[in-house]
Amino acid sequence: MEKWYLMTIVVLIGLTVRWTVSLNSYSGAGKPPMFGDYEAQRHWQEITFNLPVKQWYFNSSDNNLQYWGLDYPPLTAYHSLLCAYVAKFINPDWIALHTSRGFESQAHKLFMRTTVLIADLLIYIPAVVLYCCCLKDISTKKKIANALCILLYPGLILIDYGHFQNIYNTVSLGFALWGVLGVSCDWDLLGSLAFCLAINYKQMELYHSLPFFCFLLGKCFKKGLKGKGFVLLVKLACTVVASFVLCWLPFFTEREQTLQVLRRLFPVDRGLFEDKVANIWCSFNVFLKIRDILPRHIQLIMSLLPACIKLILQPSSKGFKFTLVSCALSFFLFSFQVHEKSILLVSLPVCLVLIIPISIYLHLLPLLLKDELLMPSVVTTMAFFIACVTSFSIFEKTSEEELQLKSFSISVRKYLPCFTFLSRMIQYLFLISVITMVLLTLMTVTLDPPQKLPDLFSVLVCFVSCLNFLFFLVYFNIIIMWDSKSGRNQKKIT
Repeated sequence: MEKWYLMTIVVLIGLTVRWTVSLNSYSGAGKPPMFGDYEAQRHWQEITFNLPVKQWYFNSSDNNLQYWGLDYPPLTAYHSLLCAYVAKFINPDWIALHTSRGFESQAHKLFMRTTVLIADLLIYIPAVVLYCCCLKDISTKKKIANALCILLYPGLILIDYGHFQNIYNTVSLGFALWGVLGVSCDWDLLGSLAFCLAINYKQMELYHSLPFFCFLLGKCFKKGLKGKGFVLLVKLACTVVASFVLCWLPFFTEREQTLQVLRRLFPVDRGLFEDKVANIWCSFNVFLKIRDILPRHIQLIMSLLPACIKLILQPSSKGFKFTLVSCALSFFLFSFQVHEKSILLVSLPVCLVLIIPISIYLHLLPLLLKDELLMPSVVTTMAFFIACVTSFSIFEKTSEEELQLKSFSISVRKYLPCFTFLSRMIQYLFLISVITMVLLTLMTVTLDPPQKLPDLFSVLVCFVSCLNFLFFLVYFNIIIMWDSKSGRNQKKIT
């Protein structure tokens, strides 16, 4: 009983922080002619409500795709349509075709913020609470602390409730978390269904698709493909196909309709990255043209393969979650058409393995400053950091075993007996990372860049963040490859 009482308080704290952040500015407020991501979501409600399904993804006089054209999967469109029906009931002017373009008011802002909060309450927050309650071998206090830290993660709150991302991240991440919970507890069909919903809500959930595929395939191999494993494989295939068919059914009527939706979802002509992004292509592009040295798909495959192969051969819940982090980071660092907000797809699995993704805040700093969200950013980041420090004593837990690097260190010491400084080195690197983040934030906020280098601070933020992400990619891959307990206790969520 006490656990649920404390969990309720944690949820209320998370909701209070979210609503407080929502009182601030949002993307594109009062900035015609395109406004911003807030207007994109409102415009999608206008389009889906006033036009037939067949016209949602096509350019026309009523649907100018250059003005925030719909470019997310069908579930996003259905969600926009549902919100539009509610908006129509409250105030038809909010979604009137053509005349509602750029509509802004306090009442409409309240409505839009409320839709995000409701989606959070229905999908994301219940998944977080249930996931933390199902954690094994830890105390009730630690379960509550885990839930508090995940719900207070500032990156997701600031993007969904401050910046107002053009698609509700908590919906896709919530479905993905339900998927993680399902396959970790051997509810494989339900987990697969939930993850299919995540992909059909936001195509960037493909960042997480390889770990799901490899983990479930590994389970099938382990059960034996001539027996129970084959039955499970067929059931999984039917679940995936059925869920995609149901989501895409209105767009399967004509071949051109399906192709147009796919063209909108995967705009390969946009380029490698948008704005200043802390991935390899943007961060190193200033002084080193990496794509001229080694094709991007080769680098991506090289960073993905080791962890995925290990997961197929030795499927485990722990390995699955660490591979989620590794693959999401690999896609962010090396893949095509990367947006700065794609880093949120890394943050969820990082939170699940109880590593503080504090450097992700630094990566999002230029975007948040653009939307005048400095104060909410600082306050939420400090609250999250304090919650993590007090709950998990992160500055004290730096032994090789607590860092999950004991097996790796023992292997290295066979050849280098003097290799005893790893834990201290990681502790110093963490402190340097935090100090650098604080200094860069202060410089960006208080100093003007040189006239000849107007993007200096943005580029520095990207470069430093990219180095952090590369370090984490190596760190998580080391944990995955040297994990000697991968095959044990499949029903644990560790």
